[in-house]
Amino acid sequence: MNSAHAAAPDVFRLVVTGGGTGGHTYPALTAVRTLQDRLAGSGQRLEVLWIGTHDGLEARVAPAEGIAFSTVATGKVRRSANPLKMLSAANMKDMARVPLGGAQARKVITEFGPDVVLATGGYVAVPAGLAARLCRRPLVLHEQTVRLGLANRQLAGSATRIAVSSESTLALLPTEARSIAVVTGNPVRPQVLSGQGLKAIEALGLRGFDSRRPTVYVTGGAQGSQQINTVVAEVLPWLLEQANVIHQCGPDHVEALRGRAAVLPPQSAGRYYVSGFVGAELPDVLALADVVVSRSGAGTLAELTALGKAAVFIPLATSAGNEQAHNARHLQEAGAAVALEGEVSGERMRNALGPLLADAHLRQAMAERARPHGRPDAADRLVDVVLEAAEQARAGAGQHRAR
Repeated sequence: MNSAHAAAPDVFRLVVTGGGTGGHTYPALTAVRTLQDRLAGSGQRLEVLWIGTHDGLEARVAPAEGIAFSTVATGKVRRSANPLKMLSAANMKDMARVPLGGAQARKVITEFGPDVVLATGGYVAVPAGLAARLCRRPLVLHEQTVRLGLANRQLAGSATRIAVSSESTLALLPTEARSIAVVTGNPVRPQVLSGQGLKAIEALGLRGFDSRRPTVYVTGGAQGSQQINTVVAEVLPWLLEQANVIHQCGPDHVEALRGRAAVLPPQSAGRYYVSGFVGAELPDVLALADVVVSRSGAGTLAELTALGKAAVFIPLATSAGNEQAHNARHLQEAGAAVALEGEVSGERMRNALGPLLADAHLRQAMAERARPHGRPDAADRLVDVVLEAAEQARAGAGQHRAR
């Protein structure tokens, strides 16, 4: 790769950095595909290089999507409420790797010659983001959560633009960062927005589905959630009297929940579908769902608000910076969701779900309040920011040459 090629008028070069989890990886991937389509419409071609870690989700996703991938050394900060615990041997060892990662990233960026570097968070974004500044390449940060994550806080002073997912984030930014911040929303995979509920009934074989009852979709993410599974199992007989239930429980929990369902009356059991994983059917399941019970990660919030869904959130207490609790509270304060924090009992779950399942107007009102927080066009908005950053950099370079 030679940086001299970066000036070719028909090629746009993008470095993406970020990952570790789906919350950082999938928004980046959606932005890449949206940028690719945008450029193709004007006769341009996109070349992408993803800088990540060898063991993060991005290491699987990028190559599977045909995106060139490069790894750099990086250091993971293990957080603690006790500042002294932040000075652990593991943290010190990892942080010592950051300068090496920065040097590696600088070499990669110099050779690739990107028009823009897009950083979507995760600790791997730090060395690549700092290298962008050293290489004088425009750096666009994207933040998925209400509060800036640790990586983006470290990179804010090096950024050309900061794209945030919520209006509420603007007031939380450092004063000097607000002038370069823009609200784009969090990119949502386009297929999520095009589901058809009737297809889910057919695809999942929901033979006992009762169209007179609302449908609840329960999910704890790809691996499932023991906390969510336990409380749903506790209220399952009651819940199936009120609703159809689709439960994505994680591969390790399927047998236990099927055993629980086996002792239910046949009529109730017919309204319960439990699966370790919901894959290609997810858009249709979301379209069918009247209420969603889930964690409150940034990606989940982006999808549910873009679709306009009533939701009961059970935040993951160990999420970085307690971000899931902040996300859930943010929507609860707007009347757009119910947030169940701390210990969640069956009684609390019944109290949260009961009114929503009993009153279609209440569900609809919550869904309508959720929808303004969603931005189905977030990927296009983020692409606008990336292209504007590139144009700004080209204009600045032109003025420099003119002098």
